Amino acid sequence: MAEHTSSSITIEAAPAEVMTVIADFGRYPEWTGEVKQAEVISRDAEGRAEQVRLVLDAGAIKDDHTLAYTWNGANEVSWSLVKSQMLRSLDGSYILAPVGGGDRTEVTYRLTVDVKIPMLGMIKRKAEKVIIDRALDGLKKRVESGPAA
Repeated sequence: MAEHTSSSITIEAAPAEVMTVIADFGRYPEWTGEVKQAEVISRDAEGRAEQVRLVLDAGAIKDDHTLAYTWNGANEVSWSLVKSQMLRSLDGSYILAPVGGGDRTEVTYRLTVDVKIPMLGMIKRKAEKVIIDRALDGLKKRVESGPAA
C-alpha cells in the first residue's frame, strides 16, 4: 500500500456547510490557489460530481487532470485519478467529523500522489503536505467567511 500524507483542521461550521463548499467545484478557483479551472464532467443520480476536470498551476507543476469522486454518506468524499498529463496516480479524501455539538467540524484530508517524473519519497511527501495544508487553510477561510455572494 502506498504511503499517504494526512492532516486535519477544525472549521467553525457544521459538517453540512463544509461539505457544501467542498462539493462546489466550480468555485474552487476562487479559494484554492492552485486550481485555475474546474469543470464537472458528470454527475451521479443525486446530482453530486462523479468526474471533475481540474487545471492546476502550482508553480513548477502544471497539470490538466480528471478525477473520479465517490461520496460516502454526508461526511466523506474520496477521489482517484482518471487521467493526467503529469501524474501516475492521485488518491485522496476529505473526512468530516462533527465537534462540540456539531457546530464545528474536524476536517481530515488524506492524499497520495505519484508523479510520472522520478521524485524522492521525502520530497513527494513534503509536496503532499504543502498541498494538503494549503487546501485545508483555503477551505477554512472560505467556509468561515460565510455564504458566497
